[in-house]
Amino acid sequence: MTLWDGSYPFYPGANACFPFDTTRAVIVTVFLSMLATFTIILPGIPARRRLSWFLRLLLGLFMGAVILNVQFTRDWENGWVQANTSYKSFSPVQVSADIGLHIGLAGVNVTLRGNPPEQINETINYNEHFPWSFGADYDHSYSQGLQKGLPSPILYVAEKFSSQSPCGVHGQYRIAGHYVSLTLWLAFCTWLISILLFSMSILLCGGQMLLLTGTLILSSLLLFSTTRNTLRCPIQFGSVSLRTDYGESFWLALATGLLCLLLGLGIIILNAVQPQKLKLIFSLDKSNEEEQWDKSWLPAQPSCSAQDGFMVPLGELCPGTATQL
Repeated sequence: MTLWDGSYPFYPGANACFPFDTTRAVIVTVFLSMLATFTIILPGIPARRRLSWFLRLLLGLFMGAVILNVQFTRDWENGWVQANTSYKSFSPVQVSADIGLHIGLAGVNVTLRGNPPEQINETINYNEHFPWSFGADYDHSYSQGLQKGLPSPILYVAEKFSSQSPCGVHGQYRIAGHYVSLTLWLAFCTWLISILLFSMSILLCGGQMLLLTGTLILSSLLLFSTTRNTLRCPIQFGSVSLRTDYGESFWLALATGLLCLLLGLGIIILNAVQPQKLKLIFSLDKSNEEEQWDKSWLPAQPSCSAQDGFMVPLGELCPGTATQL
C-alpha cells in the first residue's frame, strides 16, 4: 500500500457536485416561461377581470409545477447527523463530518461533507445516488460504489437499503416509490384535464377533476406514509444515530393536495348554491357586456322630430295654391 498525492491510489477524489438539480431547473424554467408568456397578454384583459384571471393562472401553474416537480426530487425523507467516523477502509484515521440521507421515489442519496471540508489533505464533499427505479439495479450500484472505493460512511448507509440487508427496507421503499410515482402521474393528468375544462368554461366538471387531483395527491402521500417504516437496523455512528423525517417534497405535495381539494370542493359547492357568483369569479357573467355590445352595433334610431318630419304629408311640406293649366 503506497501513497500518491496524500491519498490511497484506489480511492478516487471527491465527486464534483453540480450546483443544482438540472431536472428541477428545467421544470421550473418551463412553468416560469409559461407564466411570463401569459403575463404579457395581461394588459389586454379588462381591468375588472385582470386580477381574478392572473390569480387563476398563478394557482393553476403552481399546482402543475409541484405535481410534476416532486416526481424527480430526492428529499421525500431526510436525515442529518454530525459524527466522528472513519473515512476510509483499512485506515484508523477519523474525520469530523456531516452525514446526510435523502430518500426519494427513485432512489436514495447519501451525502458526506467534512466539517471543516478540508481534512487529511483533501476536500471531503460527496453526494452519491443509488437508484431503485424501473430498469435500475440498486445492488449493482452499491457494488460499483465498493469497486470505486467510496468512503466508509457512504457505503455503510447505502448497505442498509440493499436487498441483502437484514433491515429489510429495500423492497418497502422501492414498491412505495413506484406506486406513489404512478399516483402522481395520474394526478398530473387530471390536473391537465381540469385546466382544459376550465378553459372551455365547463366549471362543474373542472371542479370535479380538481377535486380528483387533490384526492390522488393525498392518496400518494398516505401510501408513502403507510409503507414508510423506521429502520429496524439503526444507522449508528459511534454514540449518535442517523434518524430521518419527512422532507420538503412531502410537505409541499401535502399543501398542494389540500389546495386542490379545497378549491375543487369550493367550486362544486358554489356551483350548487350560487352559480352566478361562480361565473362572476371566472369572468363568465357577460350579459351586460353583450347587451352593450349589441346596442353599440345597432343603427341609430331616428329622433322624434325626424320621425315627425317624415310623417308630415307632402301637401303640408309644400304649401301653396296649385295653378290650373
